[in-house]
Amino acid sequence: MQRFADITLADFAQRLADKVPSPGGGAVAAVTLAHGAALGAMVLRYTVGRANFAAHEAANTATLAELDDMRAQALALADRDAAAYAHLSSLWKLPESDATRVRDYAAAVQEAIDAPLAIVQLAARACELLHALPARTNARLGSDLVIAANLAALAADAAAWNVRVNLPSLADATRAATLGSDTDAKVHAAQRMAAEAVQAITQAAKGA
Repeated sequence: MQRFADITLADFAQRLADKVPSPGGGAVAAVTLAHGAALGAMVLRYTVGRANFAAHEAANTATLAELDDMRAQALALADRDAAAYAHLSSLWKLPESDATRVRDYAAAVQEAIDAPLAIVQLAARACELLHALPARTNARLGSDLVIAANLAALAADAAAWNVRVNLPSLADATRAATLGSDTDAKVHAAQRMAAEAVQAITQAAKGA
């Protein structure tokens, strides 16, 4: 399958609209995260090297490198999520007694959980990074930083739905409940950090 990173925006949107199992919401969540990370990186590139932010140069440079890497990771997760769902969808079409389904189903369900869960975890990390930036980046790009934080939080929430929808298919109900609680906690943390970043930027803009 062609990587989503290598197709046009128009092609990606068309594939989403087509009557095919993937890409779907998980891939959208990952691409949304990639855009949030990219916007955060842009804000940092307009900040790194400026004398008035010299005290934050090391931290900003490290965050920039991580956000750049995160963008690539997120796009790769879009491919992983789409492949996981496509595989699971293909097994659903088989009779429950089919040998291939019996052999592969548990692992396919697990991957259909693990792929979006990786997006949730990466998005939560993005929110953590972006949360620290309002005080140490170019205030003129505050609106871009708000959008970046909101996109990262949205990506976490969106991907979490793909985790939750597959949890009932796990054979271990206790593990499913634990994964669900852990996922919810990560989403709430991401949303809180994004909201705090937005609040800080809003207050700074009012005081300017």
